[in-house]
Order: sequence, then structure tokens, then C-alpha cells
Amino acid sequence: MSYGARVIVGVSGSLHSLTALHRAAHEARARDAVLVPVLTWTPVGGERNYRAQPCPPLLRTWEQAARRRLDHALDEAFGGLPVGVQVDPLVVRGEAGPVLTRLADRPDDLLVVSTGRQGPARATLRRLLRGSVGHYCLTRARCSVLAVPPSTLHADLRALHHRGIDLRELTAHAAA
Repeated sequence: MSYGARVIVGVSGSLHSLTALHRAAHEARARDAVLVPVLTWTPVGGERNYRAQPCPPLLRTWEQAARRRLDHALDEAFGGLPVGVQVDPLVVRGEAGPVLTRLADRPDDLLVVSTGRQGPARATLRRLLRGSVGHYCLTRARCSVLAVPPSTLHADLRALHHRGIDLRELTAHAAA
């Protein structure tokens, strides 16, 4: 393995981030690099509110929940840790863009981010105020950045959902 080669990928657990996680694992294998899936978190209500009324037990609970989300994302994507690549998962407190660009600080790092829509309407307001994580990383990273578009399967699933088709019924019908 080349010394220090890393593929760092932001993980949220969304379908888009799982697509990016798969691509990052492929890139890590191809480069003989360490795969570093990163899930970031902030206290509920934000850092400013937490500083106003700190509660260390709650902080530990939120961090443990973030660790479980990262484990769940790895289980969803690979059924555990991916095979054929060294993995160093990280859970880091902070906003995703700054955390990812701070971690991906070596010239031979590759930072992988998803470019798809990341969540419900309330996240859209946050993106309007702060910008997307992908854009943040593309404009500030000190290493190569790979922006992974959503899989075409995402659009197909969204279309089925909007048409009111219950995927469980569709799966049961296909199995019968």
C-alpha cells in the first residue's frame, strides 16, 4: 500500500451518499489506498445553542447515535466493512464541508462527495444559507475531489414513489 494514500468520503446514510461510498471503495481498491468513510454530526439545535446550555451526557448520546448511523450506512452499502480494502471509519463533530476538507489535507488524498439532493425540504433551507457540502469541498479542498452524481436508480425509485407504487408490494409480486 502506498504510504498515506487515502480516499476520504462523506457519508450521511442517504442513497446518494451510499452511491458515493461505493465509488470511494472502488477508488480505494484501485489506488491501494485506505478508505476513510466520514460521518459528521453537530449537537441538536446547533453548536451555538449547545454552548449556551451544555449537557455532556446528551453530547455522548448524540455521538453514539452518529457512530450507529455510520455503522448502519456501512451495513446498508456493503453488509459490514467492504472487502479488499483497509477501512478507517471516522465520526467527527462539526459541519460536513469544513470537516471533510480539513481531513483531506494531503496532496495524494482523494475526497469523494455525492452531488445529489441530500434530504427533506428543511435541509434545502440550510443548503441555501450555507451552500451544499459538495460545492464547499469542490471550491476549498487541497486535494483531488471526485463528485459522484446520483445513480439513475434513484430517479427510478423516486418516480415509482411519486406514482404511489408501494415497493414492498412490487417486490412481493416479483418474488411470486
